[in-house]
Amino acid sequence: MPSHDERLPLFAITAPGLEPLAAAELRALGMDVKEEPGGVSWSGTRAQLYDANLRLRTASRVTVLAAEFRARTFFELERHARKVPWERWVSRGGAVRLRVTSKKSKLYHEGAIAQRILEAIEHRVGALASTDVGRDEEGGEDEGDAQLFIVRFNRDGCTIRADASGALLHLRGYRQALARAPLRETLAAAMLLGAGWDGTAPLVDPMCGSGTIPIEGALLARRIAPGLSAPDREPRDYAFTSWPDFDVERWAAVVDRAAAEILPRSPVPILGSDRDEGAIAAATANAERAGVLGDVAFSARAVSAVEPPAGPGWMVINPPYGVRVGERDPLRNLYAALGRTLRERCPGWTLALLSPDHGLERQVGFALDEALRTSNGGIPVRLVVGQVPDEG
Repeated sequence: MPSHDERLPLFAITAPGLEPLAAAELRALGMDVKEEPGGVSWSGTRAQLYDANLRLRTASRVTVLAAEFRARTFFELERHARKVPWERWVSRGGAVRLRVTSKKSKLYHEGAIAQRILEAIEHRVGALASTDVGRDEEGGEDEGDAQLFIVRFNRDGCTIRADASGALLHLRGYRQALARAPLRETLAAAMLLGAGWDGTAPLVDPMCGSGTIPIEGALLARRIAPGLSAPDREPRDYAFTSWPDFDVERWAAVVDRAAAEILPRSPVPILGSDRDEGAIAAATANAERAGVLGDVAFSARAVSAVEPPAGPGWMVINPPYGVRVGERDPLRNLYAALGRTLRERCPGWTLALLSPDHGLERQVGFALDEALRTSNGGIPVRLVVGQVPDEG
């Protein structure tokens, strides 16, 4: 077995546009990282691998580079694949999932590539309990116990990454009750961090839906690692805990250190409201599962009835997008009403808005600057941020 002090080639996968935020998170943890398209790379210890999975708020997965080589024939692929130390990540009789893509390469048949990879794995670890092959590297919501390998061919160069996370990292475990158009936890955290909110000023979301933004805000304000977002503060499951060389003691130390940083309560008011009473019921249940129900005040009310705490603070909102025909006029009115309410009730506050459309942003009635670009549910969106002017 390799030394537990060795440095591993690590890569945290993010949604497009969130790379700088994940990089900043990792640097705050003391890691020397490099931003790349689609994520952040660094050479890290086993403890850093565990830490990144437990603490990253804006990444989708953390992976380890298993192999990197060039292959223009299946013979070359087989020769290289048999040298990969698959036994580091797969136990005898284990289960494996492959996500294979090939672009501009001599080996273009993804199914045939997967077949050779699986044969190479079985050559080193023996027969596998089950296998699954697909193209979508994110996979489904329920990942099961199979070890994922992400295989990418590009211009005859092959990279193979072993997934260390298991279920996608946005699946913290608390968001079981959903309202309409739910927001991923990673994107909610990205909105907060991208807007510059750090948990030291009040936070309000007047269109909170199932409560993801206020809940992520409470986790951030209390310094709760997202992997500990449960009432008992026990960590969620990760793929690396099933690896043959998993270091139980080192993992326990990482978890204990993160748990010791948690504040007993949010130091600032956090409010979530929505006109839909069903959404508020869902948000309340989710906050309870995250162990932050006492940190967020939820209420059913219209945006025009919002009652912000003493500020200034941050208003962070994921409003409706109106992607269907006939929704534009009502949405213009909604955005305009939001702007009026903020100017009347929240002068000096910071507004952060996830927006699909410059025209809708303009209806708010004051300057908003782009903080980041990404997508939400396949829709290109921008996080725009600005200070609410004083009407007086």
